[in-house]
Amino acid sequence: MATETKTAPITLTERALVEVRNIMKDKNVPAEYGLRVGVQGGGCSGLSYLLGFDKAKDADETYDLDGVTLIMDKKHGMYVMGMEVDFQDGLNARGFTFNNPQATSTCGCGSSFSA
Repeated sequence: MATETKTAPITLTERALVEVRNIMKDKNVPAEYGLRVGVQGGGCSGLSYLLGFDKAKDADETYDLDGVTLIMDKKHGMYVMGMEVDFQDGLNARGFTFNNPQATSTCGCGSSFSA
Protein backbone atom coordinates (compact mmCIF):
# COMPACT_ATOMS: atom_id res chain seq x y z
CA MET A 1 0.00 0.00 0.00
CA ALA A 2 1.48 3.35 -1.06
CA THR A 3 1.78 6.19 1.43
CA GLU A 4 0.37 9.49 0.23
CA THR A 5 2.71 12.44 0.71
CA LYS A 6 0.81 15.64 1.40
CA THR A 7 2.30 18.96 0.43
CA ALA A 8 2.34 21.37 3.36
CA PRO A 9 0.32 24.56 2.85
CA ILE A 10 3.20 26.60 4.30
CA THR A 11 6.98 26.57 4.02
CA LEU A 12 9.74 27.05 6.55
CA THR A 13 12.99 28.55 5.35
CA GLU A 14 16.22 26.70 6.04
CA ARG A 15 17.00 29.18 8.85
CA ALA A 16 13.61 28.51 10.45
CA LEU A 17 14.07 24.72 10.19
CA VAL A 18 17.52 24.95 11.80
CA GLU A 19 16.14 27.06 14.66
CA VAL A 20 13.19 24.69 15.22
CA ARG A 21 15.58 21.73 15.38
CA ASN A 22 17.84 23.62 17.81
CA ILE A 23 14.91 24.49 20.09
CA MET A 24 13.65 20.89 20.03
CA LYS A 25 17.08 19.64 21.02
CA ASP A 26 17.86 22.34 23.61
CA LYS A 27 14.43 22.12 25.29
CA ASN A 28 14.23 18.29 25.09
CA VAL A 29 10.94 18.40 23.18
CA PRO A 30 9.53 14.83 23.14
CA ALA A 31 9.86 12.97 19.82
CA GLU A 32 6.07 12.58 19.47
CA TYR A 33 5.65 16.37 19.38
CA GLY A 34 5.72 18.48 16.25
CA LEU A 35 5.67 22.15 15.36
CA ARG A 36 2.11 23.48 15.49
CA VAL A 37 1.45 26.40 13.15
CA GLY A 38 -1.90 28.13 12.94
CA VAL A 39 -3.94 31.18 13.83
CA GLN A 40 -6.00 32.28 16.79
CA GLY A 41 -8.36 35.16 17.42
CA GLY A 42 -6.77 38.27 18.88
CA GLY A 43 -4.01 40.69 18.15
CA CYS A 44 -4.47 44.25 17.00
CA SER A 45 -5.47 43.18 13.47
CA GLY A 46 -7.97 40.43 14.37
CA LEU A 47 -5.94 37.20 14.07
CA SER A 48 -2.55 36.29 15.43
CA TYR A 49 -0.15 33.52 14.51
CA LEU A 50 0.26 30.42 16.63
CA LEU A 51 3.65 28.70 16.71
CA GLY A 52 4.65 26.08 19.28
CA PHE A 53 5.27 22.42 20.01
CA ASP A 54 2.33 20.09 20.48
CA LYS A 55 0.95 16.60 19.81
CA ALA A 56 -1.33 16.09 16.82
CA LYS A 57 -5.08 16.00 17.54
CA ASP A 58 -7.97 14.48 15.60
CA ALA A 59 -8.75 17.69 13.66
CA ASP A 60 -5.12 18.13 12.58
CA GLU A 61 -3.20 17.53 9.39
CA THR A 62 0.46 16.59 9.70
CA TYR A 63 3.23 17.16 7.19
CA ASP A 64 6.93 16.34 7.06
CA LEU A 65 9.15 19.35 6.38
CA ASP A 66 12.67 18.03 6.01
CA GLY A 67 12.43 15.90 9.15
CA VAL A 68 10.33 18.37 11.17
CA THR A 69 6.70 17.34 11.74
CA LEU A 70 4.38 20.25 10.99
CA ILE A 71 0.98 20.11 12.71
CA MET A 72 -1.93 22.28 11.64
CA ASP A 73 -5.65 22.33 12.36
CA LYS A 74 -7.46 21.72 9.06
CA LYS A 75 -9.58 24.86 9.59
CA HIS A 76 -6.49 27.10 9.64
CA GLY A 77 -5.37 26.21 6.12
CA MET A 78 -7.33 28.96 4.41
CA TYR A 79 -5.64 31.60 6.58
CA VAL A 80 -2.05 30.44 6.06
CA MET A 81 -2.01 28.91 2.57
CA GLY A 82 1.25 29.89 0.88
CA MET A 83 2.76 31.42 4.04
CA GLU A 84 6.51 31.35 4.59
CA VAL A 85 7.95 31.19 8.11
CA ASP A 86 11.49 32.52 8.46
CA PHE A 87 13.85 33.09 11.38
CA GLN A 88 15.71 36.37 11.82
CA ASP A 89 18.76 36.63 14.05
CA GLY A 90 19.92 40.22 13.70
CA LEU A 91 20.84 43.12 15.93
CA ASN A 92 17.43 44.77 15.66
CA ALA A 93 15.22 41.70 15.69
CA ARG A 94 15.44 38.04 16.64
CA GLY A 95 12.63 35.58 16.15
CA PHE A 96 10.28 33.92 13.71
CA THR A 97 8.68 36.04 11.00
CA PHE A 98 5.59 35.30 8.91
CA ASN A 99 5.19 36.24 5.25
CA ASN A 100 1.52 35.53 4.58
CA PRO A 101 0.02 36.25 1.13
CA GLN A 102 -3.50 35.70 2.59
CA ALA A 103 -3.15 38.69 4.93
CA THR A 104 -5.05 41.75 3.71
CA SER A 105 -3.53 43.91 6.46
CA THR A 106 -0.99 43.44 9.23
CA CYS A 107 -0.08 45.22 12.42
CA GLY A 108 3.18 47.04 13.02
CA CYS A 109 4.72 44.16 14.97
CA GLY A 110 3.99 41.61 12.21
CA SER A 111 2.46 39.03 14.53
CA SER A 112 -1.21 39.72 13.80
CA PHE A 113 -3.17 40.17 10.61
CA SER A 114 -6.60 40.26 9.02
CA ALA A 115 -7.71 38.17 6.09
